Amino acid sequence: MTATPSSPAPRPPDRAAGPGDRLVRIGAIVFIVGAVATLVTVAPLFLGTDPFPTVAYALSMLMGVGFLIAGAGLLLSIAAQRRQARSATGPSGASAT
Repeated sequence: MTATPSSPAPRPPDRAAGPGDRLVRIGAIVFIVGAVATLVTVAPLFLGTDPFPTVAYALSMLMGVGFLIAGAGLLLSIAAQRRQARSATGPSGASAT
């Protein structure tokens, strides 16, 4: 039985970055840094070593900050998509209530 080379999966069309996409990426990076800092600060509890200085615990707060940044980017992206959808439907697509 011979293996036939499969074609690569089709790529989605490239699209321009939306208004909140950069914030979501930055928020994810900040969240990951905070998660690593949290793991590092918890490690002495399991290893029986001296705890880290207060700065390490302050870095753990980056998890929440990253979550908020990513959430703000998500809300910006949602708002932009809603504006785009409203402008695409035009005034005739709006319901009168």
